[in-house]
Amino acid sequence: MTRLLSAAFLLALTGLAACNTVEGAGRDVSATGRAVTGAAQQATPR
Repeated sequence: MTRLLSAAFLLALTGLAACNTVEGAGRDVSATGRAVTGAAQQATPR
């Protein structure tokens, strides 16, 4: 029973860590997209 609880705890902890990692990656991609959009707008002749 202890092994099962330990395994469930580690699985839940891994899942939470993965969510934080994916969220951080999403923010990085968004920031990159904003930077590219800003650079493109500055390069566009007015």
